[in-house]
Amino acid sequence: MAFEKITESESLHQNLEQQSVEQLVSIINTEDHKVSVAVGSVLPSIQQLTKQVVEQLKMGGRLFYIGAGTSGRLGVLDASECPPTFGVSPGLVIGIIAGGDKALRKSVEFAEDDTQQAWLDLLKHKITSKDIVVGIAASGTTPYVIGALMECNKNGIATGCITCNPGSPLSQVAKYPIEVVVGPEVLTGSSRMKAGTAQKMILNMISTVSMTRLGHVKGNKMVDMQLSNSKLKQRGVAMIVDELSISTNQAEKLLKKHGSVRSVIMNYQKNG
Repeated sequence: MAFEKITESESLHQNLEQQSVEQLVSIINTEDHKVSVAVGSVLPSIQQLTKQVVEQLKMGGRLFYIGAGTSGRLGVLDASECPPTFGVSPGLVIGIIAGGDKALRKSVEFAEDDTQQAWLDLLKHKITSKDIVVGIAASGTTPYVIGALMECNKNGIATGCITCNPGSPLSQVAKYPIEVVVGPEVLTGSSRMKAGTAQKMILNMISTVSMTRLGHVKGNKMVDMQLSNSKLKQRGVAMIVDELSISTNQAEKLLKKHGSVRSVIMNYQKNG
């Protein structure tokens, strides 16, 4: 059977320019409802990839996301949220986008068509067999991403992918593929919409579950989060008050002394 790009198929909605704001918003919302259903249908694949991510990280490896365009930006976004949310090193989860960091804001022409550059980009980080690389591409055909995973396979590096087309070339080279089929976009071919939303949901699962399994969550709290602003410090104080049943004033003093929610809880429980 010939490979079909569902992500490029004709929208189910016609004459968008003739619709009112109310109609357009309703149409998009209706289509967005399909995303969580599609993600729910591939939970076993998400679980398999996430378990492998946890295993690699426990061995001292790192998680790499690699993609182009919207997919690349989503990977960089998820990676950049891990240090402030979970208190981990910026080098534990790394997002790489075709064309480099400048491509985060402005498209870099033909960057995604280079089959060799992705491996060179990974080599800059001294990638090893302890690491795992997740390729992100809505179409499943991006040469930059496919090239990265092919080289990883040759070098004994675990690979996964997130794509929105079944049976894609990317899925065929990834050891742990996730194929989340969300159907045609409202705006034909605009995979920043439903496909991008699905990718973001799955990335949320991978990173949050992995960090939870690695011990960076206690109960349902981000006990290792970086206290980088007043809002987060207040949240940290609230966590301590809730966990230890002490006054806000005492929690503030302890947080200032120990520097993190986890340290406060550990020291308080140890010393009383």
